[in-house]
Amino acid sequence: MEQEKTLLAKLKTYLIFAGPTTFAFLTVIILPFLYGIYLTFTDWNGISATHAFVGFSNYLQVFKDKIFWTSFLLTLKYVFFTVILINIIAFFLAYMLTSGAKGQNFFRAGFFTPNLIGGILLGFIWQFIFSNILVYLGKSYNIPILSGSWLSDPDKAFWALVIVTVWQYTGYMMVIYISGFMNIPRDLLEAASIDGANTYQRLKNVILPLMVPSFTISVFLTLQRGFMVYDINLALTNGGPYKSTELISLHIYNTAFLSQQYGIGQAEAFFLFFVVAAVTLLQVYFSKKLEVEN
Repeated sequence: MEQEKTLLAKLKTYLIFAGPTTFAFLTVIILPFLYGIYLTFTDWNGISATHAFVGFSNYLQVFKDKIFWTSFLLTLKYVFFTVILINIIAFFLAYMLTSGAKGQNFFRAGFFTPNLIGGILLGFIWQFIFSNILVYLGKSYNIPILSGSWLSDPDKAFWALVIVTVWQYTGYMMVIYISGFMNIPRDLLEAASIDGANTYQRLKNVILPLMVPSFTISVFLTLQRGFMVYDINLALTNGGPYKSTELISLHIYNTAFLSQQYGIGQAEAFFLFFVVAAVTLLQVYFSKKLEVEN
């Protein structure tokens, strides 16, 4: 009886404090996710009231879709460059802005500000910059690389996406690295200096090993955001020119809603979910192993 009363008391407490959140999580995330998996086995077009069960044909269609795989490979390329550039730049910005320089709080706020701008608005801002301001400067000062809009060139448009993404997220990751730097015991750095270690040796042998937890978080976030990017892709290039910058999330949206192939779009989305989950879990696993070793 006492155990039953204890369990009922715990259940009552849980329902009072965590019940609404659990209900919202189930209804907003879990149930739609499961229903989405179900729709991958149907031919629903996103509008009609009825749909037929088609088995694994949607998944077969995904593997046969050359445009999907082109977008996926382009996304891998985009993720590779953005993850590396964001984390390298953010790390060294954090390193400089924790050195005690004057005005470092001002610069921290300035570098973080781009992250506060929504992706759609940010895309339109940079669309104006690439198509007007930089072109004007290129023609005025005879700079060939800026004389034409980057967004109209299939090769340069990709790098425009990378630049805008790096500009947006570097400040956010910088804050994470700053937190990591501030948690490094100063006596370790002083001891290394007393032992004759120079700046590079302190960075390599003391700072980097202690910064692994920050690297784990930052790489995880940049990987996840890189694979799932949609708003900047839509507002900056809309996949153009000639679908040369259509990343995977935008391709899935176009397939599901514009082409009204909701079942295929859901199958592509589930494949993307599986890839992102696998990559991020592996990244966290190996990063945690480095933390243990250090």
